[in-house]
Amino acid sequence: MKSRERILATLLGKKTDRAPYIAGWGPWGETWERWKKESGNTNIDLDKYFGFDEGFNHIDDWKGFRLGINPWYEYEVLEERERSVIVRHIYGMVCEEMKDHSTIPNYIEYPVRDWDTWKRFKEERLDFYNPPRIPENIQEIADNCNNGNHCAVLGSYPYGPFGTCRDFMGVENLLIAFIEEPELVHDMMDYMTDIWLYVYSEAVKYIKVDMVHIWEDMSGKQGSLISPAMVKDFMLPNYRRISKFCKDNGIEVLSVDTDGNVDELVPLFMSAGVNFIYPFEVAAGSNVLEFRKKYPELGIMGGIDKRELAKTHKEIDKQMEMVDEMLNHGRYIPSLDHLVPPDVSWDNYCYYNKCLKEVTHKMR
Repeated sequence: MKSRERILATLLGKKTDRAPYIAGWGPWGETWERWKKESGNTNIDLDKYFGFDEGFNHIDDWKGFRLGINPWYEYEVLEERERSVIVRHIYGMVCEEMKDHSTIPNYIEYPVRDWDTWKRFKEERLDFYNPPRIPENIQEIADNCNNGNHCAVLGSYPYGPFGTCRDFMGVENLLIAFIEEPELVHDMMDYMTDIWLYVYSEAVKYIKVDMVHIWEDMSGKQGSLISPAMVKDFMLPNYRRISKFCKDNGIEVLSVDTDGNVDELVPLFMSAGVNFIYPFEVAAGSNVLEFRKKYPELGIMGGIDKRELAKTHKEIDKQMEMVDEMLNHGRYIPSLDHLVPPDVSWDNYCYYNKCLKEVTHKMR
C-alpha cells in the first residue's frame, strides 16, 4: 500500500495494511546541533536513517503557489545588537531575534494596524493576479505530486482565518480588533479566504489533491484565544466555504493545525467540515484517548508527549502503550505533539523511533 493511500485510509477509517510511520514534528535548531554531535554525523537525513514513510507534500508558497503576501517583503536586518538583531520578516513584521538560540521573536511592528493600513496592504501585497499567484511550472509540480507517494496538501503555515490575521496585526491587536473593529476582522478573514479559494481552484485543475490544510495556532494552555461565539461568527463561515470547495472537488480530508488546549475548538471545527486535527499538546491538557472517545469520526495526529523523550526508555515505552491503544481504535497517525526540544538525546530519539516503527508495523 502506498504511503499516501495508507494515510488517507487511516484518517477516513478505512482498512489499511498497517499504521502510518512518519516523522511528524522534527527537532528545534539546538536539538539538531546536539544530535549531530552525539551521532557523529553532521549530515543526517532523518527520513532515510529511520526509514520513515512519505508524509505530506504541501502545495504552498515555497512551490510558487502564493497564498498570502505577494510580493513578499525583502528580508533585511534593520539593527544589529550584541545578542540580537532587529529584522523585517518576509511577511512584513519587524521583530527582534536572538543570535545564539531559537526562541519566539519579540515582535515590534506589524503591517496592518487599522482600516487604512489594511486597505493599503491589500493594494500593495494582496492583489489576486499581479504578481501571479500560480507558478509557471505548475504542470511539472503536478506531475511530481500526482506520481509521488506523499499526500498532496493544499495549504500550509501561516494560512488560516485566525492565524493569518494574527500575523498581519499581532495577536494583541487582533484580539482588540475583534471587539473594537469587528468589520475589519471580517474583511480580512473573508478576503484571505477568497484568495485561498482562487489559488486552490487553479491548483486542482492540475493536481490530484488529497487534503486541504488550515493553520491557526489560536490556543494556549487556557484554551481558545477567542470565544466560541466569535469562532462561529468570524471563522466558521469561511471554514464552510473551504469545506464546500473540498466536497465539490472530491477532497475527503480537511485538516487544522492549532496548538494549545483545543477542547472548545474541536467540536466547532468539526461542525464546519473539519475531520482531521493536530497536534494535541499534552502540556496543554490534551489527551488523545479522551478525544477519541468523544469524537470517534475525527482523524487525529499527535498527542505523544515530546517531554517524555528526554527521560528514560521506560517513559518512552509508556507513550507507546498509549499509541498502541489509539491505533487499535483507528483514525490515528502517531506523532509527537510538537517540535523535539534540545533536552532530548540522540539515543532517546533513536529509541523512540525504533519503538514507533514496531508499534506502527504491528499486525492488528
